[in-house]
Amino acid sequence: MTGRVHVTATINGEPRDFLCEPRQSLLEVLRDGLSLTGAKEGCNNGNCGACNVIMDGRLVNSCLVLGVEAQSCAITTIEGLGTPDGLHPLQQKFLEHAALQCGVCTPGFIVSAKALLDARPNPSEHEIRWWLAGNLCRCTGYDKIVRAVQDAA
Repeated sequence: MTGRVHVTATINGEPRDFLCEPRQSLLEVLRDGLSLTGAKEGCNNGNCGACNVIMDGRLVNSCLVLGVEAQSCAITTIEGLGTPDGLHPLQQKFLEHAALQCGVCTPGFIVSAKALLDARPNPSEHEIRWWLAGNLCRCTGYDKIVRAVQDAA
């Protein structure tokens, strides 16, 4: 067993320090170490998007990033969207369009959509579908999700 590594990062706008194993994924650190359980473990190989977070402005699968790679990075998880007083506009549009069912994929879709709208505030339907192609949903389907993102833009 190797020694744990001290990491300092900004998570959801707050400076955070944590210890992690050298081979521990960022997803494991977020969920098990920091109790940020919004990112989900769906496939653990980067295919489903349920664990997506924004890291230094880039959308990443947190299951494929090592926790130690978060050193000095700014990370936004689903918990970093919205406030105690209200939902983020994307979250609100997902509710209004009934773009969720079981909820396992929803955080990943919303974080992905946030990254898209940060990069392209007024995307076409084609761009939305292309951007969200890395997220899988087995319950809701994709049309309601695409409409929610279009409405939030």
